[in-house]
Amino acid sequence: MSTFMPETSTPAEAPARPRRNFFSFGFALLYLFIACIIALAVLPPLLNVNRFKRRIVTSISTSLGRPVHLDSVTLVILPFPGFKLENFVVAEDPAFGSEPVIRANEVQATLRIPSLYSKKVEFSRISLKEPSINLVHAANGQWNVESILLKAAQISAAPTAQAKAGPDPRFPYIEATEARVNIKSGLEKLPFSLTEADFALWLPQPSQWRVRVSGKPTRTDTSASDTGVVSLEGTLGRAERFDLIPIDLSAEWKSAPLGEASRLLTGNDAGVRGELRLSAALRGTLGTSILKTSVDLRGLRRADFVPDRPINLRADCQATTGETLHALHEIRCSWPPPGDPTLLALTGDLPSLRDPASASFQLGTPGLPAATLLQWLRVASPRVSPDITATGTLTGSLSRTTAARRSVTSSGQLTLTPVILTGGPLGKTPIALGGATISSGSRADSFNLAPTSLALGGKEPATLEGSFDYVGYSLHLTGNLLPTRLLALAAAVPQFGDGLPALFLPPSAPQPPPSKELPIHVDLTSVRTWNGGQSWSRTTPTKPTHAKTHRR
Repeated sequence: MSTFMPETSTPAEAPARPRRNFFSFGFALLYLFIACIIALAVLPPLLNVNRFKRRIVTSISTSLGRPVHLDSVTLVILPFPGFKLENFVVAEDPAFGSEPVIRANEVQATLRIPSLYSKKVEFSRISLKEPSINLVHAANGQWNVESILLKAAQISAAPTAQAKAGPDPRFPYIEATEARVNIKSGLEKLPFSLTEADFALWLPQPSQWRVRVSGKPTRTDTSASDTGVVSLEGTLGRAERFDLIPIDLSAEWKSAPLGEASRLLTGNDAGVRGELRLSAALRGTLGTSILKTSVDLRGLRRADFVPDRPINLRADCQATTGETLHALHEIRCSWPPPGDPTLLALTGDLPSLRDPASASFQLGTPGLPAATLLQWLRVASPRVSPDITATGTLTGSLSRTTAARRSVTSSGQLTLTPVILTGGPLGKTPIALGGATISSGSRADSFNLAPTSLALGGKEPATLEGSFDYVGYSLHLTGNLLPTRLLALAAAVPQFGDGLPALFLPPSAPQPPPSKELPIHVDLTSVRTWNGGQSWSRTTPTKPTHAKTHRR
């Protein structure tokens, strides 16, 4: 008997649904974003925005008070919307020449995005790349930027960092990179310029601009290269006249080797080495202000040798400026700076910076140690023995006065109290110098050394006198002395002794024992130019001094 087994039915499988791609929408957005980026990068140059050119030129020209020219305007979207101006030129006032005040191949003007939804279009930043800027100083004392500053002062503007727009447009942040600032005197372009300069100008308060400048000072007619960095920062205010503009500025010239700095300032290497740091602060108005400066010299020495102890100097000065920064009055300088006992002080007046010969000044010291003078002499010459010591003090003052008709008079005197030199070539016997006095001569540029006693082994001291001017000096030595003591002084102070040994026994000749050496009478004259050699000659023949003998 067969058993019927019913077939087991297998449920039919449900048809597979197509899997939904959840990422397709994201990819579509990504593609759309990339397409927008490409469009924003490619389309702006294709859009014709030159219709804004006239409006931009008119706006900038009105703000500066000078004609403005540019070749083309291009819309920029990334990274921030704005305009790119090509071949941007600000013309010069014909009174200062024909060369443009500013020339830049490219200027980037960035828009403030919220201002696009208002009637007033504002720029947040204006960037000039590698501009050339000309500062012109006319013969009448005016600068070409005076009218630009006054024009800007008449335009109301809101602070640069103001978050929301107001009734006045917000002042943009103006910057320049890799700029070159040229200086002209009238139509003549001077060799001085500021290169690789960075500049920034903005408005932190409605009535005050802030400026920052830094760059490398250069001189085109020399090979000066490593000239340090000059920086300036401070504020300028608004005023109706240029001389009434409030200023608060600080400047610094640092990391300047003295050799390169001398080339920059004078056109030649002065033969000195060390490092210069100069700082200045100017507060007041452009018409009248207080100027404070500080000069710091480190490692001062000559270029041809390295002394054991180079000189470190710091001097502070203060003056009142006048005539729109063209004059310095009530000049006061001191070394060391206030706080330490003053060793040197300079006071004076300079009516015209364009005419240094108009200066009147007084240089004085309440007490400069002779040891300091000797140390300076060691830095100036490698021939001064390091074993010599000096006692004594220099006091007094010298003055130079320029009258209204350019007549110059000099007055005053410096006195070196009795000095005693010991050590070195002088051996165990010191040499005493009587009080030496230097006074002004008959000419404004000349000085006289009054007769000064020198104890050189004679019964009576010898006498030294002389005269100095800008060409050189002459000395006259007369009296009784021991030749060995005179030659010892010549070895101790080589600048004084150059040429003296030739008048006496040659070094190879036998010298008499000190106990048997007799004084001689000399009458000698020396002449020397500042850049030349010294020569001594006998004014009258040298005569031995006969000592008196006493019979028992």
